[in-house]
Amino acid sequence: MTAATLFIVATPIGQYDDLSPRAVRVLSEADHVLAEDTRRTGQLLAQVGVKASLVAVHEHNEQQRVQQVLAWLQQGKSLALVSDAGTPLISDPGFVLVRAVRAAGFSVSAIPGPCALIAALSISGLPTDRFLFEGFLPVKSAARVQRLQAVSKESATLVYYESRHRILDTLASMIEVMGADRQMILARELTKTYEQILQGSLAEVSQQLQQNAEWKRGEMVLVLEGHRQTEEQSLSAEQQLWVKALAQALPPSQAAQIMAQVMGGKKRSWYQMLEEMR
Repeated sequence: MTAATLFIVATPIGQYDDLSPRAVRVLSEADHVLAEDTRRTGQLLAQVGVKASLVAVHEHNEQQRVQQVLAWLQQGKSLALVSDAGTPLISDPGFVLVRAVRAAGFSVSAIPGPCALIAALSISGLPTDRFLFEGFLPVKSAARVQRLQAVSKESATLVYYESRHRILDTLASMIEVMGADRQMILARELTKTYEQILQGSLAEVSQQLQQNAEWKRGEMVLVLEGHRQTEEQSLSAEQQLWVKALAQALPPSQAAQIMAQVMGGKKRSWYQMLEEMR
């Protein structure tokens, strides 16, 4: 163990076996384990045979704990920060503490492991080269819609956390802003005994949830496909006027051939766009 270091330790989101051997060693050797919920962390540590000095650090007292943590580090002690489940700071407390520790010149070291958003993204079948994690959406409808509108044209895959109490309202807001056909997966109880995945359009997933109350239980991760820009939307206003004029004056096949020659691209793509316009 490195002295005067704050270790950020990822803990299981379901299966105790997902706690890495390195994480077990750090938790057992740390002078204090800073836990979001000491009872829950105590149960985890008991399962893996670790005895530790547990100190509560959560969203309501994090700011007040900063000076105590800095004092411990000044004494050369090693500390481990854990959340209830998954990787600390990811929609969980810890940012205030880590920022203060770094600003004071002490080391912060990651002990990587489970993270619900990464687990859901990896099995989604949606693009993973770019993604935007939005955490939990606002509770109030107007604020929720405003947040969704801000990313409605984002081409990256979108990832959200949601509780069972608000899931139907959240899906309704997503349909309102992004359209019923936006593809998604809903991952529930990841890595747990009753892990389940729903896949389809926003409308289809919402309908399945409404028909089966079981789906409205447990922690959920929503992974949405990014906005797909159509060929028509990528055209300038002047080009769109030409496309509409040609579509009205000529059969689709002839109009598509002219557009491919003048504006580039494949005739088939233009033809498909003209058929959609009709």
